[in-house]
Amino acid sequence: MNHHYILAILLTLLVTCFPHTTLAQEENTTDTLCNNLELPEGMQAHEIDSLLSDWQTRNFLIFDESCETTGVNPEFDAQTYAHRLSRLPNVIEMPYNEIVQKYINQYSGRLRNSVAVLLGASNFYNPIFEEALESYQLPLELKYLPIIESALNPTATSRAGAVGLWQFMIGTGKQYGLEVTSLIDERRDPIKASYAAAHYLRDLYNIFGDWTLVIASYNCGPNNVNKAIKRAGGTKDYWSIYPYLPNETRGYVPAFIAANYIMNYYCDHNICPVNTTLPMGTDTIQVSRNVRMERISALCNIEEEELRRLNPQYRTNLIPGHIRPCTLRMPTAAINAFIEAGDSIYVPQSEVLNIKEVPAAAKTGKSSKRSGSTITVRRGDTLGAIAKRNRTTVSRLKKLNGLRSNNIRAGQRLKVN
Repeated sequence: MNHHYILAILLTLLVTCFPHTTLAQEENTTDTLCNNLELPEGMQAHEIDSLLSDWQTRNFLIFDESCETTGVNPEFDAQTYAHRLSRLPNVIEMPYNEIVQKYINQYSGRLRNSVAVLLGASNFYNPIFEEALESYQLPLELKYLPIIESALNPTATSRAGAVGLWQFMIGTGKQYGLEVTSLIDERRDPIKASYAAAHYLRDLYNIFGDWTLVIASYNCGPNNVNKAIKRAGGTKDYWSIYPYLPNETRGYVPAFIAANYIMNYYCDHNICPVNTTLPMGTDTIQVSRNVRMERISALCNIEEEELRRLNPQYRTNLIPGHIRPCTLRMPTAAINAFIEAGDSIYVPQSEVLNIKEVPAAAKTGKSSKRSGSTITVRRGDTLGAIAKRNRTTVSRLKKLNGLRSNNIRAGQRLKVN
């Protein structure tokens, strides 16, 4: 396996004729269902934003040199693939057909290096996904959606502006409680985004009552799915509305099925998962004051880049706890060091408040009003005070105004320059 091989989820458009949903019906495929399969954007590599070029992968995922496999991808008959899919302990239907086979071929073939990395990264992310899905009583196999959404990259950004593991647009993210500001983007927070996604998926299921339609609508939106249902004569079967869906969504459900397959049967295709050294022993701490990542790194013996990877929701080095309490995830040992550091770890209050002195000449004092180069003397004013405020001298004020003494009176107008 080439360690420097970029994990680019490169797939060419697959041109195929759409088959029916069961093996027995495959021979009845019609020409009207022949389409170019457009792969989900998360499975493509337009910007070569891959897991292997990601810091997390370069530092936490280690290729297993001792993995004794041939690297050869064996071929199986259709009945074997169908049988394996039927054995998955899933609530969501996992039918087999030629389109699903195309995606399985890609995952087990040209994307086998990608799958090896995804298997390693999933050791870190799957427990987070499963906990969120379980909290909303959703099928746990939905944990494989981020594979085709983002290739398990928490900072992934689509062409349309969707962000994070679960690829939320700003509007949908805010609708489900994800904060997006110049300092924080919670769409990139693996935990908060996972709970938001689970909430959204539950709402979609309440609309459609069918998981394949839910998965399709997660990709293209419920309105597009409803349009496809209407064009298909009102049927709510995914494979019946398939030709009426947007091109990318046509490949979305088959890709999801194929992802479920390969993440469970990778050994049968001689794929070696990478070993992960991701810090499993992590915990969170709430901070209610501003703190900078470089300061945490210095005092807690944790690399700044590791801190960034564990907290991708922060868009700068500043964790703005002064605005509202913020969650910080770190290895357990680092949290202990954070607590022991006490106040020394936080940004000083003077920097937080950012108080700046206004130059005296720019202030509007009670003693005088400045209008251009002339001011009006107020009660209590002296030439010395006026000269200081206007960055001049008493002698110059006396010369400009023809004064023989320092005596001035309230209401008197004086030139200051």
